[in-house]
Amino acid sequence: ILQANFLQFLIKVNKFKSCLEIGMFTGYSSLSMALSLPKNGKIYAIDKDIKTNKIALNFFRQANVDKKIYIETNSAIYAFKKLVKNKKKFDLILIDADKESYIEYFNYSIKLLSKKGLILIDNTLWKGEVVNPNINDKLTQKIKKFNDYVQKKKINKYILPLGDGFTVCWK
Repeated sequence: ILQANFLQFLIKVNKFKSCLEIGMFTGYSSLSMALSLPKNGKIYAIDKDIKTNKIALNFFRQANVDKKIYIETNSAIYAFKKLVKNKKKFDLILIDADKESYIEYFNYSIKLLSKKGLILIDNTLWKGEVVNPNINDKLTQKIKKFNDYVQKKKINKYILPLGDGFTVCWK
């Protein structure tokens, strides 16, 4: 709930009109963002799971925001390539999909980010395991690698200890 409120706060304060979400699952974040967007605001949500996309769409309809949200049922990389080719720009990009591809998703997101936009990446503290030298499972290592990668990029960034960790980046 706290992360959803934070997303809504960012959208309202910055008067964002376009959002991209990678990894929608059942639509909680998209729904939260849609409720804060202006009437002409749009969300482009990417998730490859048809079953959870149908669940999300049902929630969007119930909340009467389904016209604000376009769902692409596809691989994120395919969708990213299409968006870059079409020179799309987004005010807010939320990455919360397969952690193994975070670096690639981040690199595409930079290309799609509007001038005063924000990229948010979820789960970057990974229950605190990213700072524990004794935890070396594959997924924790991927997130550590991603955090190191972002740290070295010439982009403004900040990790918020919100939920499971929210990295906020801006140009």
